[in-house]
Amino acid sequence: MTSTELIVSITAAAAAIAADIPDNAQLAVAAAAFVQLGDTLAVIAAQRDLCGTQSGEPHK
Repeated sequence: MTSTELIVSITAAAAAIAADIPDNAQLAVAAAAFVQLGDTLAVIAAQRDLCGTQSGEPHK
């Protein structure tokens, strides 16, 4: 997948999610939850890089 295809896919997903959540307060909570998910995944990836592991394998 190219970077352009990734951006288009993410935009389409956001539009679909927003269409299913018409209440702005609920949409804001969903957005914050996705931000937290992304931040947590970034921390996991950084920790794996730091420890030299892949896929959660323990460092040897």
